[in-house]
Amino acid sequence: MPRKFGLKSIDLTLSSEHEGFHALSKCAQSVGHSNIIDAERKGGAASAAINQNSDALVAKRKSKAMAIATKPGNQLAMNAFMLWMSGKNLNIFSINTTTSAVLTPMTNIFKVESVFGNLDTDTQVPKLIFVALNVVWLGIGLYKMSSLRLLPTTAADFMESVVWKEMSETSSIPPMF
Repeated sequence: MPRKFGLKSIDLTLSSEHEGFHALSKCAQSVGHSNIIDAERKGGAASAAINQNSDALVAKRKSKAMAIATKPGNQLAMNAFMLWMSGKNLNIFSINTTTSAVLTPMTNIFKVESVFGNLDTDTQVPKLIFVALNVVWLGIGLYKMSSLRLLPTTAADFMESVVWKEMSETSSIPPMF
């Protein structure tokens, strides 16, 4: 089929009438060309090889999805150790590690579709594993926030919202009923 480059058109199809056809037909075949011709002749074996290659590709994508899904689990033990090492006192290091332990899994949960988006395989189970490990990681971070008293978990934390009744009269004599 002719291709146009600038003002000229070049025909790249080769037929026996062209002047270089016989010279090119005597040249050695390109690498892999004989494999293609053999596959075309065999037919069934080629489709089996293609299916085997596609099965291997699907298995590789599934293993990649599982590697992505278990990545938060690999980080979980290290982050739990860092939270334990930060202690129970409020300082910049403990606040930094605790904030990281809460925000990182939350952002991972919200980005789950973009993390698994480039894989063309069934990713429902890896997504569930990914979200479950991030929820565990988030739970550990919230527990640490609670132990640092950064979360309102006791009744004393809600004392500002308790409405106290204003006394209109006071007396030192208790009422008689």
